Amino acid sequence: MALVGNHMEVMPEIIDGKGAKAVEKRVLIGPAQGAPNYIMRHFRIKAGGYTPDHSHPWEHEVYVLKGYGFLRNDGNSIPIKSGDYVFVPAGEQHQFCAGDDGIEFICVIPKYGQ
Repeated sequence: MALVGNHMEVMPEIIDGKGAKAVEKRVLIGPAQGAPNYIMRHFRIKAGGYTPDHSHPWEHEVYVLKGYGFLRNDGNSIPIKSGDYVFVPAGEQHQFCAGDDGIEFICVIPKYGQ
């Protein structure tokens, strides 16, 4: 059966520490909703915030909804903004950083990447 919801109805996990600052993560679709293969997450990073600088053995597919910021990737700082999409291959070092007004994006990962 299809599932429809609103991201504001999902309680965010607040991530502030351990290499991250001012990050809200909401798991919109995943195993708890019956999704067998992928996890869809909504991230909101407040101004000056960032995700951990890290790598892992799975890819990311990202779509920027609002705001702007930077993808730090293997020593580069790449500007990203509303309407942009991002593909981060498995194993690449990466970090998402918010601009002055923050940034919001959807991030899809494989189920084993949770």
